[in-house]
Amino acid sequence: MDSDLIRRAQGGDEKALAELLKKHYSFIVKYVWKMSGDEQLAYDVTQDTLIKTIQKINQYNHRSKFSTWLIQIATHTYLDYKRKQKRKYELDEKLREEYPRSPVSLESDWHEVQEALWKLEDEHRIPLVLKHYYGYEYTDIAKMTRVKVGTVKSRVHYGLENLRKELRTDDK
Repeated sequence: MDSDLIRRAQGGDEKALAELLKKHYSFIVKYVWKMSGDEQLAYDVTQDTLIKTIQKINQYNHRSKFSTWLIQIATHTYLDYKRKQKRKYELDEKLREEYPRSPVSLESDWHEVQEALWKLEDEHRIPLVLKHYYGYEYTDIAKMTRVKVGTVKSRVHYGLENLRKELRTDDK
């Protein structure tokens, strides 16, 4: 039954695609929930998995079970999410080390950092976020922003410097 739905979905039949995704939705949620132990994360990762499935449905080659292919996408999506969370945590810790203060919730701290980030110029904010939040290498950021690697390093440096100044100003 899946093979017919898959072929129709790959042919552009949106109803078949919707039916296919609906059929496998709870399977993916349960898998991610078991893997992560976090119900909300399971729903978030499942949504991202379904979006990627829609985007990549024509890449499914029928060599393995469709559910196996979905697990592969869900696993990669979950691992990507964990890497992003780790980078965010590391940035939070780095900023917390530089600006120790009385105990404040992580949510409140991150809100202050976001506010300070938005005050930076795009040319500093974008490479800074790509480097320290998403973990891209300078060479990758240079390609993305179409500037030289040295310029990216400089912008990240000045972005951090301006971010530090902004956070110090907010403390006073």
